[in-house]
Amino acid sequence: MCLGAVASSSGATILAMKICFVGFHNLPVLAPEYRGHTIGGEAVQQTLLARALERRGHDVSMVVADYGQPDGEVWEAIRVFKAYSLEAGLPVLRFIHPRWTGMWSALTRADADLYYTSCAGMQVGLLALFCRRFRKRFVFRSASDTDCDRSRLLVRFARDRWLYAYGLRRADAILVQSASQAETLARNYGLAGRVAGMLVEKAQPIAAPDIDVLWVSNIRKVKRPDRILHLAERMPELKIHMVGGSLTGEEALFHDVRDAAATKTNVVFHGRLSYWDANELYGRAKVLVNTSDVEGFPNSYLQAWARGVPVVTLIDPDRVIEREGLGVAATSTTEIFDAVNHLLCDAAAWKAASDRCRAFMARDYAEDKVLAAYLETFERAARMDAGGGEMIVSSPARHV
Repeated sequence: MCLGAVASSSGATILAMKICFVGFHNLPVLAPEYRGHTIGGEAVQQTLLARALERRGHDVSMVVADYGQPDGEVWEAIRVFKAYSLEAGLPVLRFIHPRWTGMWSALTRADADLYYTSCAGMQVGLLALFCRRFRKRFVFRSASDTDCDRSRLLVRFARDRWLYAYGLRRADAILVQSASQAETLARNYGLAGRVAGMLVEKAQPIAAPDIDVLWVSNIRKVKRPDRILHLAERMPELKIHMVGGSLTGEEALFHDVRDAAATKTNVVFHGRLSYWDANELYGRAKVLVNTSDVEGFPNSYLQAWARGVPVVTLIDPDRVIEREGLGVAATSTTEIFDAVNHLLCDAAAWKAASDRCRAFMARDYAEDKVLAAYLETFERAARMDAGGGEMIVSSPARHV
């Protein structure tokens, strides 16, 4: 393993590493010309983390899906290798080719010292196998509460659930989004996880907000878009904007939601928007509403808070909204309606919550502060190859 050195912002010397991010949907965030394709929160997080590490002198690459881009193309000094087209191959057989073969081929071309992926799925096991075979280091980060709970995994096939569990057991380090995820991971898998924060881009100044309620999510059943449509019916005076694209297997729901939104004069349904276009809407919003039954730590919260937009939601990771006053953590859909009404009708209450959001982000989400956990974890994993030592993730009960 070739390790150089770079200076951190504090002046300390840290290892310069070759790091590869494995995220099949990352390219539409990294490369504006592919912005029309589906992305999720982890694609945003991986890309922001990759950019931050590259700026600090690390050699950063990505393995992504094949969108028709040239292999090995460079965007923002990040070299991108394509694995396979997400639609390619015959059912059942495509697991071997092109998915396994294509992924391993791209991982080989990346030739990194340390590989990083997030989200439960088969790629976790395939990446662990690759790193074990070629003596590379591997770090995994959970992207949702369900990633830490075997009974709630959003992974369709038993084969892929087994591969995910296999990969977790063989990760050199596991990072999680919250303390509650770490507790769930230990309880369900007998594995330790370190809390690592999330990155968010600085908000650009914008004129006075003109959207009362913003809802942003992929259109899928667990995100409960029906609840925001119910809010539109109950409070017809509100200007509500919905952002979300369809996902494979839930196309019918997308069409139903789009058609229902079209019948409401107070709802603007944008469908899928690029990361950049969605960011512009956050700046125009007064309140972000999340109606999901299942989340991890949504990027949308950070994008809203950075712009002084309070969040009203049923999901409050580690009780941060309640503790810091960053909106309202509701316990029912009725409370969501009441909280939205209160924030929009009481200008002083909204302004106080907005100021707390900005202050919280400035204090707890400065880039160097968030990066510290990642850099320390990556450096410890990298040093293990040369100096040996215990695995970063260790537990008396490592078997799944």
